[in-house]
Amino acid sequence: MKKQVIMIDGNEATASVAHRLSEVIAIYPITPSSGMGEFSDEWSAKGKKNLWGTIPLVVEMQSEGGAAGAVHGALQTGALTTTFTASQGLLLMIPNMYKIAGELTSTVFHVAARAIAAHALSIYGDHQDVMAVRQTGWALLSSGSVQEAHDFAAISQAATLKARVPFLHFFDGFRTSHEVNKILMLTDEELRGILDDELIRAHRARALNPNNPVLRGTAQNPDVYFQMREAVNPYYTAVPAITQEAMDKFAQVTGRQYNLFDYYGDPNAERVVVVMGSGGETVVETVKHLASRGEKVGAVLVRLYRPFSLEHFARALPKSVKSIAVLDRTKEPGASGEPLYLDIVNALVESGRSSVKVIGGRYGLSSKEFTPAMVKATLDELGKDGPKNHFTVGINDDVAHTSLDFDPSFMIEPEGVISCVFFGLGADGTVGANKNSIKIIGEETENFAQGYFYYDSKKSGTVTMSHLRFGPTPIRAPYLIELNQANFVACHQFSFLERVNMLKYAKKGATFLLNSLYGPEEVWDQLPVEVQKDILEKELKFYVINGYEVAEKTGMGGRMNTIMQTAFFAISGILPREAAIAEIKHSIEKTYGKRGEAVVRKNFEAVDATIANLYEVKVPAGITSTITRRQPVPSEAPEFVRDVLGEIIGANGDNIPVSAFPIDGTFPTGTTQWEKRNIALEIPVWDEKLCIQCGKCVMVCPHAVIRHKVYDEKLLATAPETFKHVPSKFKEFSTGYAYTVQVAPEDCTGCTLCVEVCPVKDKTQVGRRAINMEAQPPLREAEAKNWDFFMEIPDLDRKLINPSTIKNSQLLRPLFEFSGACAGCGETPYVKLVSQLFGDRSVIANATGCSSIYGGNLPTTPWAVDSKGRGPAWSNSLFEDNAEFGLGMRLTIDKQNEYARELLASFEAELSTELVEAILNADQSDEAGIDAQREHVDELKNKLGNSSDSRAKDLISLADSLVKKSVWIIGGDGWAYDIGYGGLDHVLASGRNVNVLVLDTEVYSNTGGQASKSTPRAAVAKFAMSGKGMPKKDLGLIAMSYGYVYVARVAMGANDQQTLRALLEAESYEGPSLVIAYSPCIAHGYDMAKSLEQTKLAVQSGHWPMYRYDPRLAEQGQNPLVIESKEPTIPFAQYAYNETRYKMLTQMDEERAESLMKEAEHDAKSRWTLYQQMAAMHYNNTNGNGHKAE
Repeated sequence: MKKQVIMIDGNEATASVAHRLSEVIAIYPITPSSGMGEFSDEWSAKGKKNLWGTIPLVVEMQSEGGAAGAVHGALQTGALTTTFTASQGLLLMIPNMYKIAGELTSTVFHVAARAIAAHALSIYGDHQDVMAVRQTGWALLSSGSVQEAHDFAAISQAATLKARVPFLHFFDGFRTSHEVNKILMLTDEELRGILDDELIRAHRARALNPNNPVLRGTAQNPDVYFQMREAVNPYYTAVPAITQEAMDKFAQVTGRQYNLFDYYGDPNAERVVVVMGSGGETVVETVKHLASRGEKVGAVLVRLYRPFSLEHFARALPKSVKSIAVLDRTKEPGASGEPLYLDIVNALVESGRSSVKVIGGRYGLSSKEFTPAMVKATLDELGKDGPKNHFTVGINDDVAHTSLDFDPSFMIEPEGVISCVFFGLGADGTVGANKNSIKIIGEETENFAQGYFYYDSKKSGTVTMSHLRFGPTPIRAPYLIELNQANFVACHQFSFLERVNMLKYAKKGATFLLNSLYGPEEVWDQLPVEVQKDILEKELKFYVINGYEVAEKTGMGGRMNTIMQTAFFAISGILPREAAIAEIKHSIEKTYGKRGEAVVRKNFEAVDATIANLYEVKVPAGITSTITRRQPVPSEAPEFVRDVLGEIIGANGDNIPVSAFPIDGTFPTGTTQWEKRNIALEIPVWDEKLCIQCGKCVMVCPHAVIRHKVYDEKLLATAPETFKHVPSKFKEFSTGYAYTVQVAPEDCTGCTLCVEVCPVKDKTQVGRRAINMEAQPPLREAEAKNWDFFMEIPDLDRKLINPSTIKNSQLLRPLFEFSGACAGCGETPYVKLVSQLFGDRSVIANATGCSSIYGGNLPTTPWAVDSKGRGPAWSNSLFEDNAEFGLGMRLTIDKQNEYARELLASFEAELSTELVEAILNADQSDEAGIDAQREHVDELKNKLGNSSDSRAKDLISLADSLVKKSVWIIGGDGWAYDIGYGGLDHVLASGRNVNVLVLDTEVYSNTGGQASKSTPRAAVAKFAMSGKGMPKKDLGLIAMSYGYVYVARVAMGANDQQTLRALLEAESYEGPSLVIAYSPCIAHGYDMAKSLEQTKLAVQSGHWPMYRYDPRLAEQGQNPLVIESKEPTIPFAQYAYNETRYKMLTQMDEERAESLMKEAEHDAKSRWTLYQQMAAMHYNNTNGNGHKAE
């Protein structure tokens, strides 16, 4: 039988086996393992059956802990069950893992191993999570490539069924989970040949069954617990032999042989590296290269890490070995060595080979590059008389001096390999197109191929890099394409040239493809000097295409993917042009078919239009440009921004030494102002003659790049020539005041929401408003100067501003600016508004998710400070505990305030009775009161500053707590509705004065758009590919049931004034408040420029009723619920079918789509009816205890 050869990534390779070998799959999204759950859910939704002819039941849980609990229950009742997870998710499964192992239950968890959040979160791969569960009693099986991940998914299932010990099959997050490679696919027949059906029946026979009842989960006492803990020992002793047996059987069926420890290299090696995971691929290929040149070196790949077999390790290690370097992809602070190192040391001692010298080292944390040069440095270290132990490789450790030096010019790429690097903008489709390209190359040619895609965790709006390799031999290179190694370099965004040194990857004679606004005759003079120099010195072939124009004409918007993909195939000649175009169109149908015929047609048109617009540039003989690549940050930036963050922005973060970084993860705020991304082709331009000074454009701007100010007109004396201004129309600030709307041209993302929201229409020109989009490049220099001048204009004193209107509130300076959120983001306007209203006194607990990534992802952070240096103090703990984290902040503030007030009374003599009473009785309900209290506290500090009394020093250290602090707990619906709901409910029930802002996108936006309990009925999302069958959870209604929680449901695009009022009321309420904000997201599947209109439709359809529930009204004898949207006026479908998430179900299952849409319509109407009834209830003048309100 012919074997199926496919291009596939590690997640899909693993899931394809796990889905076929399971009956129940419990899932929860966490990067980078989510893909396994997504594939499983999609396959089951499409009716794909498992090995026994039934469709696996896939269920999404509310957390990883919940998934583990569901798996445990399913196993106890006899199902073949699995789950997928990573990082903190795996840690949440630990309690159930102990139980599952203790009960000797056969199962496999598949883990895309990932870094643990310690000083910072990282979504990238290492072994910290896996090493945190090695004590649970699970067998740990490590795969190091896409093929191995596929194969070991089957081997681990076969082994666990026989051993009765649960298996954790892990591979490196991103480096394996997201690498696309050419593999041999296991057939159903091969899987049947590997598994023993009798063992499956035995697993079922052990299930809980009332026909043969038993009891598990007893509570035991000191007399017997110890003995029973030891009773499992024979099972663990048997695991290595059982696993090797499964590997041998696998080899008989497939021809691919694996061992518990696989040795590669010189059979008489003296120096050996021991490693596991994807780093093993690099080590093996390097060892082979060096051994072929006469070096006595080798490598041992660890496959079965737990239970660790001393016998099998000793057998794999050549007798000739004199020294070993053990590489761990983890860190255990305070340990005498990392785990694998300690195991190898122990193994050598117990096997009688203690004379072998062993050193241990750390590498590759958070997917840090691990290259052949680093492997060679490790082997070279072993050759020294006194090799460094407990070393690091791949970093510059100038603090503890652990790092090894390495020569980056050492490379081992085999002959015939073609390497290509593509630079794109997050969300422009570059990564998706290149995934399709490498699949076409791998499946439609004889080439072996590999694709790996590098992007930071912001995902959208930042630089992405696609690394494609293909050639005549298998590609085993789990590291990025290195400098001077690429045969092809493509730049999909012209603006990158001035800030990204991409041609450093090009080798001599390579091809450079540029998406350019300029044609072949004019582009040369528009290139920076450095780019021209590289093209000339490296003798590059140079091609341009105006993909922007092609995209606009074919309706593709800002997505360059199909256009640049077609240009790549046209230039490279990998396939005949007609064949390449046919394959591209086939991949378009496969990728976008479910989104509708119109989307497919637009992509087809883009393909057809590309060839006619692709030109080779005749390269001039010399450098002609006057443009230079700009610095990552301006020279006037603070030192830390310049020397550390600037280096990260400039893609030089790998070379920053350890000493440059904060020791505890504490970073300065207000640093996005220095990172000028220049990603917008068009920016808004203010028409001062039409403007009515309403401030709506300022409020809706997701990135705080549009601002307005009212100021003394005398300040215009030094204004730049092109600086626009008009007399102020503000009642409070009219005579002698000027008004300006200014745009930050280099920070704008070009989303156009400001134009959409503008209420002014030019009667003389159709379509023109008081703010309009114009090309950025000609405006940039002048508008940058105007922005700098604008920012030097003093902000109005906050005490003078009544923030209850849109125009007034937007005079307050945003303390959240220029974030890495997507263009048109629906979350950030709410976050920005909170920062404007309360930022100078806010402490913020932020749940992990989109808002923590665009709010706290390096290199720069958007939380900022005002002219007095005050601003939000922000922190992220975890995904699941954000409400409790924020409550802890409130508890500290309350306790310190209480203690400070207690101390204050004892210093009346030193401070004066008047000052003490002023502080204790201060009214801080408005800006004037808060400002007065700050002055009082400053006076207190001055008067007690020289005191030697320890109580006085304590009071000074606590004095700031006497000024009002606003605690905000911010997160998305995945946190609030699902994983963090239990904690959120408890915090709201506590009655403490915290403010909760839920940014409700109705999906897990950050992990790729999986369903949450907020996802509406009838919507398609990952983990709900057949359309969500149950209605949206009503979080607000649940919170209202307490009676003492302020609750608001807001939608800025539908009613910005209601949003403003709700936030002001929520913060002023002396108790818990919950504001649920409708947040449009790119995951909804429509042009985000239309999000304001779509938000209005959501409200008009009844999907998103707006209201405010204020318990203070009940105390006054009034109904606390005020509904602020009208009865539904349009069908739910009129709103829903503007969005791909609803529309795509009609392509997949029209009957189900129609049925769910009717139910969703009913949901909207019944919800409205319920709220209407609640709002109509009569409240007499009594409080909740039946007593009359005072």
